[in-house]
Amino acid sequence: MTTFTDETRERAREIIARYPADRSRSALLPLLHLVQAEEGYVSPAGVAFCAEVLGLNKAQVGAVATFYTMYKRKPTGDFLVSVCTNTMCNVLGGQEVYDTLSEHLGVGHDETTADGTITLEHAECLAACDYGPVMTVNYDFFDGVDASTAVGVVDELRAGGRPMPTRGARLCTLKEMAVQLAGFADEREGAVADGGPGEPTLRGLRLAQEHGVSVPGFDPSTPIRSKAEADKAAAEAKAKAEAAKPAPVEASAAPVKGGDGASAPTGAAGVGESAKPAAASGSTTRDVKAPDDKSPQVRTAETRQPDAGTAVPDAPGTKVPTDGTGTAPEAGDARSAEAAGVAANAPAGDGKPAGDDAGAQERNLTEAKAGTDADGAGPADANETGAQK
Repeated sequence: MTTFTDETRERAREIIARYPADRSRSALLPLLHLVQAEEGYVSPAGVAFCAEVLGLNKAQVGAVATFYTMYKRKPTGDFLVSVCTNTMCNVLGGQEVYDTLSEHLGVGHDETTADGTITLEHAECLAACDYGPVMTVNYDFFDGVDASTAVGVVDELRAGGRPMPTRGARLCTLKEMAVQLAGFADEREGAVADGGPGEPTLRGLRLAQEHGVSVPGFDPSTPIRSKAEADKAAAEAKAKAEAAKPAPVEASAAPVKGGDGASAPTGAAGVGESAKPAAASGSTTRDVKAPDDKSPQVRTAETRQPDAGTAVPDAPGTKVPTDGTGTAPEAGDARSAEAAGVAANAPAGDGKPAGDDAGAQERNLTEAKAGTDADGAGPADANETGAQK
């Protein structure tokens, strides 16, 4: 079994410290990359290590490690060569590139060359359709490849070279890449000095510049605020908006006289109510706060639940169920129905299946025994008699 180095254990503690104490399980993904950085794949020992440091069982860790394709479950070469064979790249020649590499290297999908340098795989999509056909080496892109250029890349890798990707930083081994995916900086000299976006990526920017398209009022030099600064600005804006609200005007307690000297009807707009703004929607139902502060699951459950006798029909996102007559059911109907159903369906005991009637069984046995004593019938006759009865 692999014994992980002290450096790996120290990095594991650093990863776990990034998360709240009661959310340490969230560190599992970078931890799996970390153990892959030491072994080149996620071994059973790596699964046990992650389970140990996070207080999980191995089944929980293994379920995650087998779900994501970036976690390799068997030894992998220094360079993972992935060729896109999905629709767009395939039409442009991606399958030919993969087949040529497979024959040239003498390996198939998810197999590694004898020298342990290259692992080949076909990928369903590498999210670079406008550069197809594409392949990646340890997730760095080589765009617009054909069979000959792909063979040239793998030959250079096997010779100890590091061909420069079309986009992105300089190539590194799979283990070095796993360290970065675990959340640690690439410490190689000039590791991120090269690379840059390709022309298809910049096409939208070029068109915007040609046609003078820009975001109104956008200043690209505006610094990005921290969360604390953003929260503070939001609180100040809210306080300012609250202060700008007009004070509520109380209605006069005395009845308002109409033009003929009679009292105005209750609810009519009087002197005290004239300052109130009219409802924008025109609805006569009282304003109800939209349930946006609730989770979608809670809101859906409240909308569907039948005990909605107190729900407001005009509340946003709420639909009051009815019993067919247009009347909402009384609160508690669902709970009463559930209780009645539970009472009518008692759970099975340990000694018999659900639905068996012990009284009927005892009655049949008694009658069978009585028939045997009276007629002198044998066990077979008794069984037959009991079955007939």
